[in-house]
Amino acid sequence: MASPSKVVFVCLHGSAKSLIAAEWAKRLAQSRGLQAQFASGGTEPDAEVPPHVVLGLTADGISTPGLKPHPATAAHLAGATLLVTFGPDLSKVAPTGVPIERWDDVPAVADGYETARQAIRQRVEALLARL
Repeated sequence: MASPSKVVFVCLHGSAKSLIAAEWAKRLAQSRGLQAQFASGGTEPDAEVPPHVVLGLTADGISTPGLKPHPATAAHLAGATLLVTFGPDLSKVAPTGVPIERWDDVPAVADGYETARQAIRQRVEALLARL
């Protein structure tokens, strides 16, 4: 796969799986010298990032001030060259011709940050290896 310029991760609330994926993708891509952009969004976004996600990201050494869920609207997804969904159907908002990957089997963050983060990180690492 050619290196996409913008990957957007989308989950229902935009405050856990997609956010964790985008933040880990940013960190790992930077360490590998990849120039792609990463963003997250939710089809029904929360007002804020849940405290357990903030604690988990902070423990992972990821800066959390300013992180907030974004709505996965057509405008937010514009310019994406790859969309990754953790379940939501993006067919009504996805830009025409943009590939969509489904990561539906990732465990819920509410059931344990560590388990979900590990599954997300493994998927992100595999994605970056293809870029």
